[in-house]
This record gives sequence, C-alpha cells and structure tokens, in this order.
Amino acid sequence: MKSFRKLWIVFSVVIAASFLVLGIFGFNIYHKAPPIPDKVVTTSGQVLFTGQNIKDGQNVWQSIGGQEVGTIWGHGSYVAPDWTADWLHLESMYMLDKMAQQTFTTPYNKLPADQQAQLQAKLQEEIRKNTYDPGSGTITVSPLRAEAIAAVSKHYAGLFMNDPTLDALRNAYSIPANSVKDADRMSKMNDFFFWASWACITNRPGESVSYTNNWPPDKVIGNVPTSDLILWTGFSVIVLLFGIGALVFYHATNKEEAIDTAHLPKRDPLLGIAATPSMKATLKYFWIVTVLIVVQVLMGVITAHYGVEGNGFYGLSLATLIPYSVTRTWHVQLGIFWIATSWLATGLYIAPAVSGYEPKYQKLGVNFLFIALLIIVGGSIFGQWMGIMQKLGYVQNFWFGHQGYEYVDLGRFWQIFLFVGLWLWLALMYRALAPAIRAKTADRNLLIMFLIASAAIALFYGAGLMWGRQTNLALAEYWRWWVVHLWVEGFFEVFATVVSAFLFVRMGLLEMRTASLSVIFSTIIFLAGGILGTFHHLYFSGTPTSVLALGATFSALEVVPLVLLGFEAYHNYLISKSTSWVKAYKWPIYCFISVAFWNFLGAGIFGFVINPPIALYYMQGLNTTPVHGHTALFGVYGMLGIGLMLFVLKGLYSKHVWKDGIIKVAFWSINIGLLLMVTISILPVGFMQTVASVEKGMWYARSAEFMQQPLLQTFRWLRVIGDTIFAVGSIALAIFVIGLKTGWSIDRSAIDISEENYPTARKQEAVMAD
Repeated sequence: MKSFRKLWIVFSVVIAASFLVLGIFGFNIYHKAPPIPDKVVTTSGQVLFTGQNIKDGQNVWQSIGGQEVGTIWGHGSYVAPDWTADWLHLESMYMLDKMAQQTFTTPYNKLPADQQAQLQAKLQEEIRKNTYDPGSGTITVSPLRAEAIAAVSKHYAGLFMNDPTLDALRNAYSIPANSVKDADRMSKMNDFFFWASWACITNRPGESVSYTNNWPPDKVIGNVPTSDLILWTGFSVIVLLFGIGALVFYHATNKEEAIDTAHLPKRDPLLGIAATPSMKATLKYFWIVTVLIVVQVLMGVITAHYGVEGNGFYGLSLATLIPYSVTRTWHVQLGIFWIATSWLATGLYIAPAVSGYEPKYQKLGVNFLFIALLIIVGGSIFGQWMGIMQKLGYVQNFWFGHQGYEYVDLGRFWQIFLFVGLWLWLALMYRALAPAIRAKTADRNLLIMFLIASAAIALFYGAGLMWGRQTNLALAEYWRWWVVHLWVEGFFEVFATVVSAFLFVRMGLLEMRTASLSVIFSTIIFLAGGILGTFHHLYFSGTPTSVLALGATFSALEVVPLVLLGFEAYHNYLISKSTSWVKAYKWPIYCFISVAFWNFLGAGIFGFVINPPIALYYMQGLNTTPVHGHTALFGVYGMLGIGLMLFVLKGLYSKHVWKDGIIKVAFWSINIGLLLMVTISILPVGFMQTVASVEKGMWYARSAEFMQQPLLQTFRWLRVIGDTIFAVGSIALAIFVIGLKTGWSIDRSAIDISEENYPTARKQEAVMAD
C-alpha cells in the first residue's frame, strides 16, 4: 500500500503544480494580449474604424467558418491562405510600391537590391512601431498605411464576395462567391483582419519583438526568428534526450515479467459476465459510431478533393450546397463526436461489469443520454451549415451556429448541452462504480483512477465555455487549447490507459496490482509534460516569451513516454497469442497494437517534428500540422475508439465466433490507407511548403502561386490512393458491425462457446489453437 500512497502523492503534486503554473501564465496572457483599440485613426485624426467594428468583424469571420477557411495566426485549415500572413504581405507590398514610386519613380520590384533594402528599412520602422495609446485607446497609422489598408480591404471584399476577376483565386482557395453577402459585414471582417495582422508586426511595448513573437516569417517586414526561439529549441532537445535516458534507465531496471501462460485462465473470464440491461443498451451507441465514421470519412474525401478541384467535386458544383468550410467542419466535428461516443459507451458498459452492480433506472439514463447525444450531433451540424450559409446574425450564430474555432466549432448552446451530457455520463458512471469503490477491494486504485479520468473528461470540456462572443482572440485561443490539448489529447489518454488496463485485468491477462501501479505511474509521466505542454500551441498566439519557454520544455517531455511504446505494442501482441481463447479478441487487441504504433509515429515523431519553437515558427499553418493531426487523432484516438467498440461488441455477442475476412480488410485498410495518405501526399507538400516558408515567408508557402504548381497538384492528387484504401477500410468496418446483427460477420459453423455450452468450448479451443 505504501507504493500506491507514494504514487498518489506524486500524482496530486504533479496535477496541482501543473495547473497552478498553467493558471498563472494564463493570467499573464490575459494582461499581455494584443489590445483591441477603441478606434484606429490616421495621423490627421481621421477615424478609419472602431474597436467594435473589429469585434463584430471577428464574429463575421467566425460565421463563415473561421478557422475552417484558412488560418489566423497559423491555426485553422490549409487550402486558403493564412489571412494574417497574406494581409501583411499585400499591405507591405502596396506601401513599398508607393514609396518606390515617390522616392525612385520606379516600381519596387524593378529596383536594385540595395534600394529595396533601403525601402524595407523605412517600411519596418513605420509598421513595427507600436502606436497604440492606452490612454486614448487609439492606434494611429500614417496616410500611406491607411491607403494600403483600403487597398487590401478592397481586394478581400472582391475575394469573399463576387468580383469576377478573382474567380480563379477564389477557386484555388475553395471559397465560394458571396461567402460574405453583405458589404457592411465584409467591411467589419476586413477590420478584424487588419487588427490580427497588426498584432503580428507590431512590437510589444518596450520590446523589439511583435505580439506574436515575430510570426509569421517574412524578412521583408522584419519578421525573423528571435534568439529565444533558437535558445528554447536547443533546450527542448536537451530535455527530450535527458527524459528518454531517464525513462530507458527506469525501464531497464524494472523489466516487466514475461507472460506466464501456465497461470493464465484456461477459458474466457468475460463469458461469465452477464450483460445487464444498461450494458445491452450501449449497443445502439456503437451503431451510431459506425454511421458517424462513414459520414466523417465521406466528408474527408470531399474536403480533400476540394483541395485539388477548388469548389468542384469531379465536375459537380457541390460547393454551392456544402462548401469546403462546411465539409471540413463536419469532418473534424464528427471525428470528435464518434470517438467520444465510443469511449463514453465503453465506460457505460464497463462500469456495471467491473462492479457487478446495476443501479436502478441505469438503463433509462443510458437511453436518455443517447437521445441527448443524437440531438447534439444533429442540431450542431445543422446550425454550423446555417451559420456558414450566412443565415444567422452575430448573436444567433454564436449560440446556435458556427463559433469558428477548430475542434470547438459548434455553437454555445450545443456546447452547454454537451457539457451537461458529459456530467450526466459521469453521474451514470459513478452510480455503477460507487459500490466497488467503497468495497476497498484490490481494484480500488484502478477504479479511482478510472473515476478521476471520467471526471476530467466531463470537467475539462467546460474550458470551451470560458470565452464569450467577442473575447480577444488571444484569450479565446488560450481556452480553446485547454479543450483540444487537455481534453482530447490529455485526459482522453488517461481514460484510454485505464480502460485498456481494466479490460486486460478482467480477462485475467494482467495482475491487478501490477496494472494499477503501471496505470498510475504512466499517468504521472504523461501529465507531467502533457499539462504544461499545452503552451506549445500558443507560441505565436499573442502570448509573451515566457509561454514559449514553458511550451518548448514541457512539450519535449510529452514525447518521452511515447518512445517506449514499442514495448507496449509487443506486449499486447504476445497477449493476443497467449492462449487459444484470447485469439477471439485478436482484432480489438490488434487495434491496441495499432494505437501504440500511431502514438509513437503520429503523436511522437510527427508531433516533435513541429513542436520545437524554431520548427513551428516556419511550419505552423502548413501541411506538416495535419500530418500530426491525422495520425494522432485518428491513428491514436480513433483506432482506440474502434478497438474499444470491438471489445464491447465481443462482450455483447460473446457466444459467437467472428469471421476474420471483413474485419481483417477493415483493420489493415484503415491503417495502410492512413499511412499512405500522410506519407505520399500530405507530408511531402508540408516539407515543400516549409522550404518556401524559410526562403520567402509564410505568405508564399500558403499562396495560390506556390500551391497551384503542377508538382504540388500531383502530390495532392496522390492522396487519392491512401484516401481510397482508407475509405474501403471504413466501409468494411461498417459492414462488419452491421453483420454482427444480420449474421454475415458470424461464423455459423463454429462451435458455440457460451457459458451454458462450455463443455464443447474445449473442442473449439483446440480447433482455434490449430
């Protein structure tokens, strides 16, 4: 018991200290965020626009899809430009051309290098100077810059509305004509774009670095990497090497014992678990999970194709009905929904199974939660379509439409609805687990961690409620990454670790004490870097340099536990071969092996490629990010969701022997398709963009001029190979799940191995062993 007590103390200290630091530096972000002025004026006193216009413009941007239509500060989607990088380039080139004509009577691009450098220095002196006056709440710009603002605003108005001369550019960016239908709304969105770009180039008071730490890279305007970026990149690599060395040493001195097959159960212990009414009620959740997987993949196929055909889909004008911003929103949102639904349903299934207790009205609660989830999914995706099609006002869009923030796109009403639903799920979990926790049995520590992880899933989604309709973007990003990193990447990981351990313990393949110690230790290691690793998403989001230092250090520690996942994969593989009856769980266990592989490659390798400050400085907002996103989100959490679903389905259909054919196609097609998708298409595009970003700037790496080159188009078309194989796997999975109900996924010729027919099961074991 002393071992558990020490681990719980360390766990508590890690949690308390990490969130204390996260909160302190979050408070610092609040006070050092780029200010929204009361008004922007020229040196002659002419008011160009007000701070309220900027706030309303942010709402317009959100309503058209926000981060699902290009990026702001590098966060969002990847077909359209980063609007802050693009705006700064267009604004600076307009000013340089004007200055060149005034000084040398020659266009800027015709000047020799020394004269261009002279004008660049003059430009930087003007636009990098912080003219925000806290007393009057005004930002002052020169008449020349006011001209440039007007010129860029006119260009964007034509792009987002219906200038026919910009049809080709609109198509390259997958932006339908009249995405913004009202001139006043367009004017306000331009005001917001100016402010977001102003923060990227304007030096913080008393410093020589911009509010976004000189992001985006653009040598012409003086946005070059700072010494802090180099310093903390080197430090992060040192921390990574030290952490890996320490963990390898720990692993070497605490080797896991080999699986002793002589002491393993001779038959499946799970066959003795009678499914309660609430456990059976979870089956419908997995039917919905299957439907959502297929729909999500379909939306992904359409979204990827928009990247090569603009607003068309093999000749069909599909974008008039569901534009890129809609399909990408649904693709991302449905992924979160089905993964969460699979995990929630697994929890509802496992809780009564491990406690042996079915609370009164538990089935009613499970069914009520199911209906609530259906309403949330259907209502939120319809509201997002309504918002993007510009059918809602500012307030209505915020509450019921599209909030514009990636991964938390759904309107505030649907967010609150889901938040309440998660707490209902937690209550259902606790009701079933409470007797087992109070009993103080050997599995109590594992049960407590299970409940903590479940409570964290319910609690940390609430971070998405911490911003308002017109909250400063820097502050909204801070809280958004609480949801994306801490909720999705953090405590979902803890929940997954606990659930996996529970399954193997209940199957008699792991000893309870060993599993409990391992889970608590693993959670400590993961959260020690994971909580403060949240800051690595915020290097260039209007945050001070201290955030960069913390993010670089602790995001390196996040990678440390992932380097030994090969041992976990091998251990799971040995489990799958340990006894004849375990082979019935081959495909769920293979999914866990897949999770370990993608955790190492997707979350570890592809994650660390973009995490060091100097790397992310040039890569943020490029296709290197979706490489990590796809392999970590689907590869890790998606495959785990599928694995958990298959485990529960095996329990609900325990007396049946599954056919291998369809599920084998599903498993290998999904994994091979995902690997090909990223390695022969997305990753090469991302690396080519990185070179362009280093050489010319972020604006160029995201421009139509660069992205529409034949070679880039070829790489994007190559994605069809991986996407097709992946889609085949997803459809095969759906066919297999449906086949469990219809019977075509079940081997009717196999011997029944149910509890009541156990004597003949020994014969089946012999058959399976052969």
